[in-house]
Amino acid sequence: MKKILFIAALGVWLTGYSVEPVDYVDIFVGTSNSRAMLGPYAGVPYGMVQLGPDNQDSYWMCGYEYAISNIKGFSHIHAWMMNGLMIMPAVQDLVTKEGDSSAPYRGANAGYHSRILKETETGEPGYYGVFLYDADCQAEMTATTRCGLHRYTFAGDHQDARIMLDLQFPSEYRNYIKKGYFNKISDMELEGFADTRAYCEDFDYILHFYIRFNKPFKTLNGWEDDTVYNDIQKFEAKGDCGAFVEFDVRKDESVIVQVALSLVDIDGAKKNYMQELEPYGWDFDAVRAAAKDQWNDLLSKIEVKGRRIDKKRFYTNLYRSFAKQTWNDVDGQYRDPSEKVQTLPAGYDIYGGDAFWNSYWNFNPLLALIAPNFLNNWVQTQIELYDKTGWTNNGPTGLEHTAVMDVTHEIAMMVGAYQKGIRDYDVDRMWEAIRHNATVNGGHVEGSIKAGQDVLDIYKRFGYVPYEYGPASRVMDYSYTDFCTAQMAKALGKEADYRYFLDRSGSWKNQLNPETKWQTPRDSTGRWFEDYNIFSGLNWTEGNGWQYTWYVPHDVEGLVQLMGKDLFNERLEKGFEKSKKHLYAAHAFDRYQEHPFEYYINHGNECNMQAAFLFNYSGKPWLTQKYSRAILDAYYGNDPYNGWQGDEDEGQMSSWFVMSSLGLFEMNGGVTDDPEFDLTSPLFRKMTIRLDKKYARGDEFTIIARNNSSKNIYIQSAKLNGTPLTTPKLKWKDVINGGKLVFIMGDKPNPEWGK
Repeated sequence: MKKILFIAALGVWLTGYSVEPVDYVDIFVGTSNSRAMLGPYAGVPYGMVQLGPDNQDSYWMCGYEYAISNIKGFSHIHAWMMNGLMIMPAVQDLVTKEGDSSAPYRGANAGYHSRILKETETGEPGYYGVFLYDADCQAEMTATTRCGLHRYTFAGDHQDARIMLDLQFPSEYRNYIKKGYFNKISDMELEGFADTRAYCEDFDYILHFYIRFNKPFKTLNGWEDDTVYNDIQKFEAKGDCGAFVEFDVRKDESVIVQVALSLVDIDGAKKNYMQELEPYGWDFDAVRAAAKDQWNDLLSKIEVKGRRIDKKRFYTNLYRSFAKQTWNDVDGQYRDPSEKVQTLPAGYDIYGGDAFWNSYWNFNPLLALIAPNFLNNWVQTQIELYDKTGWTNNGPTGLEHTAVMDVTHEIAMMVGAYQKGIRDYDVDRMWEAIRHNATVNGGHVEGSIKAGQDVLDIYKRFGYVPYEYGPASRVMDYSYTDFCTAQMAKALGKEADYRYFLDRSGSWKNQLNPETKWQTPRDSTGRWFEDYNIFSGLNWTEGNGWQYTWYVPHDVEGLVQLMGKDLFNERLEKGFEKSKKHLYAAHAFDRYQEHPFEYYINHGNECNMQAAFLFNYSGKPWLTQKYSRAILDAYYGNDPYNGWQGDEDEGQMSSWFVMSSLGLFEMNGGVTDDPEFDLTSPLFRKMTIRLDKKYARGDEFTIIARNNSSKNIYIQSAKLNGTPLTTPKLKWKDVINGGKLVFIMGDKPNPEWGK
């Protein structure tokens, strides 16, 4: 027996192959030129705490940059528009500024930031570590859902080594501290909060914290701007403020810092500490192992067999698909958008994060497949927000209403969950919230920002959105949301509502110029935009007229009919061929712009991520297979500089990789009464999805691609449970019932299959 185990271990060592899905994840992939939310942070799935390094100055896409070899500090929250509590060890001369990225490390203009030994930088899901050259210590961190744990092991003896506790530091949206507070409970404990404003005055949150050290500190000190206050008991300040504690440390001694957070109050932070961190004592390695186990349990829901480099990309993208946050405390309390303390029904968590912008194509079905409890909690989150504020929320960051991306795609998420049998919530209340969104004009929410469809009245009056009133893209999104609303009405037997919203879902046709066959902005008199250039971003949200013409996820067949199949295919194929040199990305649309850059396919922003699958509707499914594989190969990289060529948005681009690797896509978001996937060329030779028995009848669904390779990308034939499958469609119910889908692959298209 020992000999067998030795041979197995030797085989793993010789081949370099990992034995668990979590071991394939590279948390540094895509961390150069990325958003602040996507760094090498220690956290658990949907953790409030995403603890890790910050090294950039204040601007959009700041946070962590892989190419910079210094660190300002380690902050606990890396959510869209939110940050909080940066901690950093320091042994240099005392300064209270973290220092610009290019600032010196000694002298008059120095900051307390530190150079790092880049070769020591390491990480895995739930852990980050690096050696800080100027702080002379090994920095390590791990996390639970609501708590962070730091371990700083010093390489030499140091008197007056400091742990800096910074409240205001660089962020994407230039957050500032309206009020900061620290209180010394004992010589090993602190508590406090940071009253933060982000983006605008109405976007506010108070981050409460409870901090414990594994050894007594000598003094607590505070600062506000350039003024330092020594040996204090309590401290209040605003703006650039923070505190620091001092220790005498010996060589190889570790200072361990436990941090618990809450958006409710300090008592909530302490409760979170007692439940999540206190049971581990000071055992850093045990917390790290528990975090890794959580990730491994989740990632193990899908097993893939193929090339190691593809498995690395797959599990790294699967890991990134779970980057959003839990905002309630362990006792179910949370603060709603008006800052009122509320309590969730038992057994639920309330979530937040970046927008549900077109997440219905990949992100939502991925949750439904392998993490339906997360999806159920998302629906409950929306119902809870509707109960307390009168509105659902497309991007509940810190649970604030933001009306981000001018859409309400949370409706698609709710309807899709229902249609897939994920219904652990009040369905009648959900319908009330959905219908409210579809009938009441959106706008500013007291105590928060905006919610709902804020030009709904204009849309209903004209049948489109004249460009005097807002982006022309809104008619596309409103039409799709009307389709989702209609499907929910149909499911509940509300026939009049079904007919009304289904009819309104065709409003996208009112903006399709019958002469040019392009989506074209119109004014309130009905006149088309003069001298319109389809490549202009003017009057579109992060896209152009070429890209938005294809954006009819609920009626691709209707678009094919109106444009004509030949013209449809000719234009779309030309767009893909023209986009190869850009790796199917268009970075000009990562920001608002109106100049007519000639960009076609833009996988780097969400409104165009369905493009490859449109050929399944126009009689050329082999082109879907060709271009979906091309995007997998060209757009998605495998190193810090080439993870994603655009705005990842906390899981949408990652989930596209995951689902497309499986050969699956949901064009209309799975919102109809018999949801189905579009099929394409899978990346692996074998894929096994382990299903959740609470919502599925089967144990697992297996996809096999025989003869699959980087050249054999075309489907020659397919069988579902032994029966020939002749269309590029797969029913949701066939997946969750369990079974086997087998593809035969080849190096040339089979124009007869799926046509």
